[in-house]
Amino acid sequence: TLKGVFYQRARLIHPQEDLLKGIHSDDRKHHIIINVGGIKYLLPWTTLDEFPLTRLGQLKFCNNFDDILNICDDYDVTCNEFFFDRNPGAFRTILTFLRVGKLRLLREMCALSFQEELLYWGIEEDNLDWCCKRRYLQKMEEFTEMNERDDDLLENEIPGETVEETKFGLCMKKLQDMVERPQSGLPGKVFACLSVLFVTITAVNLSISTMPDLREEEERGECSQMCYNIFIVESVCVAWFSLEFLLRFIQAKSKFAFLRRPLTLIDIIAILPYYITLLVDTTSVGYKKPSSGNIYLDKVGLVLRILRALRILYVMRLARHSLGLQTLGLTARRCTREFGLLLLFLCVAIALFAPLLYVVENEMADSQEFTSIPACYWWAVITMTTVGYGDMVPRSIPGQVVALSSILSGILLMAFPVTSIFHTFSRSYIELKQEQERIMYR
Repeated sequence: TLKGVFYQRARLIHPQEDLLKGIHSDDRKHHIIINVGGIKYLLPWTTLDEFPLTRLGQLKFCNNFDDILNICDDYDVTCNEFFFDRNPGAFRTILTFLRVGKLRLLREMCALSFQEELLYWGIEEDNLDWCCKRRYLQKMEEFTEMNERDDDLLENEIPGETVEETKFGLCMKKLQDMVERPQSGLPGKVFACLSVLFVTITAVNLSISTMPDLREEEERGECSQMCYNIFIVESVCVAWFSLEFLLRFIQAKSKFAFLRRPLTLIDIIAILPYYITLLVDTTSVGYKKPSSGNIYLDKVGLVLRILRALRILYVMRLARHSLGLQTLGLTARRCTREFGLLLLFLCVAIALFAPLLYVVENEMADSQEFTSIPACYWWAVITMTTVGYGDMVPRSIPGQVVALSSILSGILLMAFPVTSIFHTFSRSYIELKQEQERIMYR
């Protein structure tokens, strides 16, 4: 670029500079003075010719004083100065766009304020450079999510006056506070504590039910007193979870939206296996053990074992009362691109090191462990993720060099997206914590 081009297209006017003496009358026909929040800039009309649709570009088409005041906040005829009562810091990005045609997003600027400035000055978001546009769109998506959560909260907290006047509306309001907002009062705290307690009891009960003695009794088709007690405890827990689900379903205004929530789907998947197991047990009379020789009974036993294993999903219900688990889910949803990049890096590296180690080990050491490239894929996955089971070990020196390279590559590749994921996790935690504080304040 030529020297002085930026200065010619727009320059800052210092406070001690005398405008009336420094700018001749003929120059005022070719230049205008833009005053944004007390900071003045000198712009030639030719600079604005390239942006006729912007707010500044429309100044050239103003024919009278009223048209000028429709665009700016004040106008000084003596020095041809247009005053705009806007943020002078944000106007720096607009000035850079007028100078070189590049629109950048400042890190210290709020994305929502930047959007308002773009709308005011008449500049489209598509003019943002790709690096800033990605960060800008991510910020706006987060702001949209926060607005949606706030709207749902306001809809739930401020029902219509006709509903509030009835006893049914008051009961539904109290029920909603109890099941959805533990901070609302003593009933909500007791309800949340009971929910966490039953989830803990279910996890312990599931662990005890997998003891070898109980497994042997199940295979023989017997049920001791301990087995019966475990069944009673599980029935009580499922009854509580079913009651909790019904209460949440009753107080929900939009039943369809309630059933689409991720936590609601987890509740359904965790509760249904118990009832399905009861139904299968009552219909499969004569079932004793999985290896009974009957194909139908073997399939029934497999279904029962799978359904019982799904009971571990009860633990996911803790996300309703744990800010950390909610932050983890929100971070996973916002970092899908970073997780995709991590998987891509690992897949490329695995596809590179696995065939290389297979060739080296079979040529140099005649290894019996690395029998095929798919077997080397397993070794590459374990090695690059720094797990290191040790079930497959290279014996030759070139193979060990390849293994060292894959280990170092795995550490570096897994470290690349970690910083972005950590910042997203920290930002999500702060947002959810502020939202929780707003709920408590309301």
